Amino acid sequence: MCGVVGIVGGTPVNAQLYDALIALQHRGQDAAGMVVCDGAKMHLRKGNGLVREVFEERHMQRMVGAMGIGHVRYPTAGTPSAAEAQPMYVNSPYGLALAHNGNLTNANLLEADLHRSHRRHVNTDSDSEILLNVFADELAKAGGERPLPDAVFQAVAGVYARCRGAYATVALVVGGGIVGFRDCHGIRPLIFGRRQGRGADEYAIASESAALDALGFDVVADVGPGEAVYAELGGKLHRRRCGPRLAHAPCIFEHVYLARPDSVIDGVSVYHARLRMGERLAERIVARPSTPAIDVVMPVPDTARPAALRLAERLGVGFCEGLVKNPYIGRTFIMPEQAQRQSSVRRKLNVIGSEFKGRSVLLVDDSIVRGTTTRQIIQQAREAGARKVCFASAAPAVRFPNVYGIDMPSAAEFVANDRSAGEVARIVGADWLIYQEIEDLVGAARAGNPQLEAFECAVFDGCYVTGDIDATYLRRLSAHRSDAVRRQSAAAALADEPGAIDLHGHG
Repeated sequence: MCGVVGIVGGTPVNAQLYDALIALQHRGQDAAGMVVCDGAKMHLRKGNGLVREVFEERHMQRMVGAMGIGHVRYPTAGTPSAAEAQPMYVNSPYGLALAHNGNLTNANLLEADLHRSHRRHVNTDSDSEILLNVFADELAKAGGERPLPDAVFQAVAGVYARCRGAYATVALVVGGGIVGFRDCHGIRPLIFGRRQGRGADEYAIASESAALDALGFDVVADVGPGEAVYAELGGKLHRRRCGPRLAHAPCIFEHVYLARPDSVIDGVSVYHARLRMGERLAERIVARPSTPAIDVVMPVPDTARPAALRLAERLGVGFCEGLVKNPYIGRTFIMPEQAQRQSSVRRKLNVIGSEFKGRSVLLVDDSIVRGTTTRQIIQQAREAGARKVCFASAAPAVRFPNVYGIDMPSAAEFVANDRSAGEVARIVGADWLIYQEIEDLVGAARAGNPQLEAFECAVFDGCYVTGDIDATYLRRLSAHRSDAVRRQSAAAALADEPGAIDLHGHG
């Protein structure tokens, strides 16, 4: 899970990129970066930290240009260094920079092929650098003294032929424009918009519509699966399907947790999808003969609030805010180590004791992953005097790793792995626990756009839509994602890497 944005304007875009990255900050807290292009020169700034920490006024003053791309990164299996931050760039052909959200499932094979057949060197552990080099290689094959739309689309078609997995990508081509493209299943989101500039249209491509709204762009459409959108300097837009027609299967976890509630993804309002999750969950609770009496429903802020509100309405019980979130603490789900996640829960959430005392409380959260946060929240509720603490997950039980850009752990680390809801309830300390059923979750999302063919639900059902994931791949991924490996990588990064990278005048 990362956030990407690209803008082609008639005036400097540095401040607009900054604002878009702030709007996408929830998608990545580990690193941020942007590249802007001024004529034939690219200016790059990227580093570890939040957007406001990476970009100071003195940096922004040097980021001059009428088109650019930006990225926010969350901790993934790679080394947490400034070199892993995006965008990444290569000088040939033309001068290219790229920002990517997702994960290439055949990255190892691609890297070997790039070195063996094309003599391209990959300098980091990031699959985004591999994707950049594949795109550069394909664009070089297309040829031409300047990057014409046909050559750009031919290059994207070459990427689709070679790259597997999930990728929502924006790339800057010096002397040309900004191209955005999305994998042939449309797993990760990408959307573009237009606004009237000074004498010509301006375009923006981003991970979520909320970023376009923040900048005053009118949404045109989602970038389709296997489609590329190329916005040239001067305000001309080109669209073309470059990849094969495969089943459109956007990641349903965007609606569960990842996306902002004010975003619309593939025609589905995230907020209304979450309301419907609450409705479906309430129906299941009412149908159960053994449901305990509930005095009040409380959300675990912030993502679960719409589901909890609608659930309370449908159950006909009170709704209140019993947990208060500190807005200056990051999202614990995307923190890189278990120790950090555990220590952050109590700093992140505090209770309003009067709302718990003597009551049977139903806490509603968006999902349960490791169970760390859930267990500590339930303990806080009991310490505040709750008579009973029940728990409802707006998502089904998470039992399988995500391989498409969400850095979830191995199956053994999921609290629901090989356990029933009752067993999970005992582990997290709940008196009663219920999960959303997967068909209800899919129905809640699809109701916003009945034309959607399917959803990528692998974390719940273990069905990987790209068809290339086997036990060997999952074992390798599990070993690479362990907290011990992260600690070693972090130590190496602190010892060897600069805190940020600035490059100016490269093209």
